[in-house]
Amino acid sequence: MTRHLLDVDDLSGPELNEVLALGTDTDPRPVLAGRGAALVFEKPSNRTRNSTEMAVVALGGHPIYLRREEVDIDGRESAEDVARTLALYHSVIAARVYDHRVLQRMADSVSIPVVNLLSDHSHPLQAIADLLTIKAEFGDVEGRTVAWVGDYSNVARSLAKAAAMVGMGVRFACPAGYQPGTADLEVFESLGAPEVISTSDPGEAVDGTHVVVTDAWYLMGQEEEAAQRRPIFEPYRVDDDLMGLAAGDAIFMHCLPAHRGEEVTNSVLDGARSRVWPEAANRFNAARAAIEWLVGQANLPGIGNR
Repeated sequence: MTRHLLDVDDLSGPELNEVLALGTDTDPRPVLAGRGAALVFEKPSNRTRNSTEMAVVALGGHPIYLRREEVDIDGRESAEDVARTLALYHSVIAARVYDHRVLQRMADSVSIPVVNLLSDHSHPLQAIADLLTIKAEFGDVEGRTVAWVGDYSNVARSLAKAAAMVGMGVRFACPAGYQPGTADLEVFESLGAPEVISTSDPGEAVDGTHVVVTDAWYLMGQEEEAAQRRPIFEPYRVDDDLMGLAAGDAIFMHCLPAHRGEEVTNSVLDGARSRVWPEAANRFNAARAAIEWLVGQANLPGIGNR
């Protein structure tokens, strides 16, 4: 059975640890030697494109970047037929899409791994990169806590799942109407989080925590909501005073790009506690590790025999 990575909990806890171990391996197996990887981007990205292309290269493969207008999913061809076509030439499909259901349809149509590079529901490779960053800082992370401040998003959901799977507590400080639902909080508990807290008070969430994380108040496709969102989220800006409530060895993370002065101040983003650049670098390690693990699980036929 072909394994896909559409959300981080498509992996079991032990499998996630296997992927994390591969992420620190400086001598990856060339599992894509002589093979192609189709990288489908409905949404453009700086870090995602560069990290994924170079990850494929590190695994011996040949990445092909496909823009939205080149594949035109559900326009010129259905998501299923796009995936079936790409599977004729490639050994993995990695896609950055608007609608998570598109990824599910693609994965259901092919016998090669499909990797989520971002959807409206989840961002598993960012979560893996975040765990690599946290583990590099603290080593044993079990029993530590991560606090998400701001808008509960696809990135927040995947990070909370991943943190729960390695035994970390998860806290959220979000304004009313932008917080996680009860069903998601129950998922985090079921995945092993020793503590799950959702509050509207940033100070309560950050108090004594080991990792403080935020993201832009409005994401790609939400720019028209910026004026409406700014006054709602202004009390959730991560500044030096808020970081001062965290544990003495706490770190700050942000998946980038950051709107400096909005969700985070320059003094935090560029400060001694910030790990945003190691976090960004780990996007490469996360992509490489996830693809290596998935392809290693697959029994892939040669090109032309599919």
